[in-house]
Amino acid sequence: MVMNDRAEARSPAEAAAEAVKAYIRLNRGKLAEDGELLALLLPGRFEGGDVSDFQSYVIEKLRDENAALRAERDGLTGAHVQAARLGEGVKRLALELIDARTFEEAIAVAIGSAQVFGADRAALCVEGEGSAPKECEGVRLISPGTAITVLGRDGTGAILSGGGEILLGAGGGECRSVAVFRLRIGRDTPAAIFVLGAYEAGRFEGDEITADLGFFARALERSIRAWLDLPKV
Repeated sequence: MVMNDRAEARSPAEAAAEAVKAYIRLNRGKLAEDGELLALLLPGRFEGGDVSDFQSYVIEKLRDENAALRAERDGLTGAHVQAARLGEGVKRLALELIDARTFEEAIAVAIGSAQVFGADRAALCVEGEGSAPKECEGVRLISPGTAITVLGRDGTGAILSGGGEILLGAGGGECRSVAVFRLRIGRDTPAAIFVLGAYEAGRFEGDEITADLGFFARALERSIRAWLDLPKV
């Protein structure tokens, strides 16, 4: 009988590889308990390539992963608590604006809002020349065009990592987080912005915080408009 089909010739390396695969298939349970061999087979999964106690290694890895998950959970919980606190703070500030008996009191509420928002400094900036009214502490005059430079023509708010020395005055340059919101007070009034500064970087990042800041800015512009007896914009 003539054989037409001949076995495919294989190199010694290929034959050895097939033999190793066959051995692994037949001895999976034994291999799973051999940490040193697993380290050799999967160097990317076992840093250093030397794992003499596979069980301890797995336990340590699980412990690290569990710690990372707990840290993430605690971070999310802290962010939720901060968002809730800011939400309540905005409500209180809005009521204080309504309760203000003078224009100066309304401005004082705005300047005093820094602590509520986790900021270190606050200012109400108005474009113009000369000096700000002495009876309105916290009101600063800034160069004409500053609001457009910072926010553009249609922007309502921005979170910056610098610029505090221009917007907040002396000491503002130390702020690593600067929140700027446009105040649309009147059609013919000078451009105005509400500014908060924090020494901590990233203080105003997050949708909840920026939403609360934006809401307060809208409440503030309405309060100022009412005290100046200006029509709605």
